[in-house]
Amino acid sequence: MRSASLFWGAALVILGGLFLLGNLGVIKVDVWGVIWPTALILLGIWLLWGRLFRRNPSTEHVNVPLDGATRAQVRLSHGAGRLMVSAAAPEGDLMEGEFDGGLDLRTRRKDDLLEAELRSPVRGWGFLDWGGHGLEWNVRFNPQVPLTLRLDTGASESILDFGDLLVGDLNLQTGASSTELMLPSRAIYTRVKVSGGAASIKVRVPSDVAASIRFSGGLASLDVDRQRFPPSGNLYQSSDFDIAKNKVELVFEVGAASVEVR
Repeated sequence: MRSASLFWGAALVILGGLFLLGNLGVIKVDVWGVIWPTALILLGIWLLWGRLFRRNPSTEHVNVPLDGATRAQVRLSHGAGRLMVSAAAPEGDLMEGEFDGGLDLRTRRKDDLLEAELRSPVRGWGFLDWGGHGLEWNVRFNPQVPLTLRLDTGASESILDFGDLLVGDLNLQTGASSTELMLPSRAIYTRVKVSGGAASIKVRVPSDVAASIRFSGGLASLDVDRQRFPPSGNLYQSSDFDIAKNKVELVFEVGAASVEVR
């Protein structure tokens, strides 16, 4: 705990120092352009340190039965580490997965709705896990169950493949992280909100899905496929968005982030 606190304390001092030097005019560079790669480098060092020197790792295999529910609302809170989400849970289960570092699971049934909360058993400060190593979760959801998802990720690497899932509403809040996000291909209409700070976010929109994309915040860099999503101000939208069978409405509220949409 002591070494982790020292590491992240030093990281905050470095990032704050860059802001200060930029504001004082000591360094003549785009501070926002420096902040997010610096944060990701620090994150990478932390994750490598955790993998090399982790103590007493424990992996749990967990499954959550549907018990007759036909739809689900899930909140997943993941700290520092690696998170993978995909569609491969067996019939009869909402989800299954392997949770290296443990899992605190809570479920509740309301008529046909199953509510599930998945969170780290380790408590830290904010999104940081002071336990000395990161979590590694591999979570697989049932592709036949309509989902409302909220994901809170911290200093993490996240690979989120929702391509075969029926996600109607997705709220992703991320910290100093690297995130790859594949959007649903057959959910008819999906609302997605992405909030974050010093992050690298890559989004893939399936070829047969139309998209409406809005941005706000202090982006460090933005790379959008303008042929698929012609721009108009801070809005990028497919020409057939209004009549498309499957569509996604995507809103970014991010700070010093690098965002790519393809």
